Amino acid sequence: MTAHEHDEPQAAPADEAAAAPAAGTAAEEQLREAQDRVLRVQAELENFRKRSRREYEEAQRYREIDLLRDILPVLDNVQRAIEAADKAADVESLRAGFRMTAQQIEKLLDAHGCRTIATDGAPFDPAVHDAILHQPVNGTPPGTIVATASRGYTLHDRVVRPAQVIVAKGE
Repeated sequence: MTAHEHDEPQAAPADEAAAAPAAGTAAEEQLREAQDRVLRVQAELENFRKRSRREYEEAQRYREIDLLRDILPVLDNVQRAIEAADKAADVESLRAGFRMTAQQIEKLLDAHGCRTIATDGAPFDPAVHDAILHQPVNGTPPGTIVATASRGYTLHDRVVRPAQVIVAKGE
């Protein structure tokens, strides 16, 4: 072993000892920075949650606004028809006005995904129909809908209101 090789091992522990406090300080600094980042991310996440909740609540509060904007012109037409009925004695023009208004409402409902439930001649389905009466009808198979008391509607795949129907029964 040379003198030079013998000196290196002694120098290394002194360098490590001198570097140890510096390494500890660097590690502590990294730990503080990591803790700060964690706190900032937690604060950002909490702000995101609050903002998302606020936006959700606002969307829920005003969810019907598109439907209302579409239905208000229909209401205007109904009010015009009422005013015209006060001035006119022609029942047929009044009837035609109400037909047009009903068609406008049906078109509006359809545009919003609201569909009429099939009834007359259809087989009775308790999931979408409400039987208010069973009556014998010649030539009609039992369980067939023969009349509709009030229309039913679905919104996409959910029943908004079941159709109230009269169903043929066996004799």
